[in-house]
Amino acid sequence: MDSYDVVVIGAGNAGLTTAASLAQKGVSVLVCERHNIPGGCATSFVRGRFEFEIALHQLSGMGTPEYPGPLRNLFASLGVLDKLEFIEMTDLYRVVVPGVIDVTLKPNREQIVRELSKRFPKEKDAIERFFDLIYRFFMELITAAGRKGADPPTREEFPLYFGYLFKNAQEVLDEHFTDPYLKLVIAAYWPYAGLPPRLLSFSYLAGMLFGYIEFKPYHVLGGSQAMSNALADVILGNGGEIRYNCPVTKIVMKDGRAAGVVTEDGRTVPARYVVSNAFRANTYLDLLDPDEVDPSVINGLRGKSVGPSAVCVYMGFDCEPDELGITESSNFIYPDADMDKAYDQMRSLSTAGNAMMLSCYDKMHPDFSPKGSCQAALVNLKYTDPWLRVEPHRYFEEKFKWADVMLKDAEKVFPALRDHIEEIDISTPLTHMRYLGHIQGAIYGFDQFMKDQPPFVTPKSPIAGLLETGASISGGGFQPTLENGAKVARVILRDMGA
Repeated sequence: MDSYDVVVIGAGNAGLTTAASLAQKGVSVLVCERHNIPGGCATSFVRGRFEFEIALHQLSGMGTPEYPGPLRNLFASLGVLDKLEFIEMTDLYRVVVPGVIDVTLKPNREQIVRELSKRFPKEKDAIERFFDLIYRFFMELITAAGRKGADPPTREEFPLYFGYLFKNAQEVLDEHFTDPYLKLVIAAYWPYAGLPPRLLSFSYLAGMLFGYIEFKPYHVLGGSQAMSNALADVILGNGGEIRYNCPVTKIVMKDGRAAGVVTEDGRTVPARYVVSNAFRANTYLDLLDPDEVDPSVINGLRGKSVGPSAVCVYMGFDCEPDELGITESSNFIYPDADMDKAYDQMRSLSTAGNAMMLSCYDKMHPDFSPKGSCQAALVNLKYTDPWLRVEPHRYFEEKFKWADVMLKDAEKVFPALRDHIEEIDISTPLTHMRYLGHIQGAIYGFDQFMKDQPPFVTPKSPIAGLLETGASISGGGFQPTLENGAKVARVILRDMGA
């Protein structure tokens, strides 16, 4: 029976970077993936002549070749940077409230301040102060977080860090601005976190704004599937193994330590370490026996809430983006400036007042779709609970109703959309449950309330030999999960003395 140094459960972003980092160092590693392709959320699917991107909208942390960000450095270290074509996006985002406001921002601090000051002249000074705060706070946060040893950061050294670390984003927006639409435009990224400013830490919003402005948003030619394939090639090229269609049903324990896994076909695979890229609740509730899990872990899970999933409408068009009136790649469409109301609608099947995002990848590079065509994805965050209450015989009716509602809302900004649809497919929270295997199809892991973010939590597993990675550990998004996987690999290598 084959045995390995490390078995990784799941070939999502974090599982792939964990396994690739270990395989590069000569560690024997096996990845067990329940799907037939690598990537988790970072995958694609084909309908007609279109290959649709599942989840990636804007890749953060890349930076430029001259000023590389942490993710560019990670890809370079794994040897995949030169195997992929990363496309720098020329827009940060466009925010539209139909008939009320339409603002496009570029990934440049000076341009953002200038554009917002032109649109909201009465708040010009406040706009400049706010972005100055974003930069100074984030620099203090990075420096304080990197402080090691017996020299902890102090309030005297880091006044902004201590002054704003425990504030929510809405508090800080209200401190600076009065116009609700200005607040909306500045906080437009909140769906990337799944929580509105009132429930989102200021540090989270500051990190997104700083990161996308300074390191620029990117995409990958060929979509996130190309990135997942490249990482899988690193694993295989360095002697690692990946088994697809191979769900893990149990983590094997021996003498109080994780010692391997059992796969769905009944095979036991021994290993020195097990890395779970599964949802954290699945790891402890499904893959381990109750008497193997410390009660404190279960109590910790009870204190968390599962984050949102999404309804997505994937569209392939028989024309170029300009014919549809699509001028930017990332478009946030809001019904009004009430972000709390939009969040409340995420827990409802009500078709009124929903916030959406439209991503058109062909605005970044014409080769995302066949010549003379383009593709776009409409995304509406939704918690899964109301979808679980839909009677099975009504599911398709509800699914198509939502696609129609989302299209109607999008047509308020892009009137020609429906006339040019060549291919269309729809996913719901139940779709994400099926393919991801996450509880309630959560795409960001747990809700990222302030109490669930560093420095208030530790991802350390209480079980020797078991390490965890992925969205429910690091928080959702591509950069956090990719980097977290590499971090877990470093922990294992240190423990092995490699």
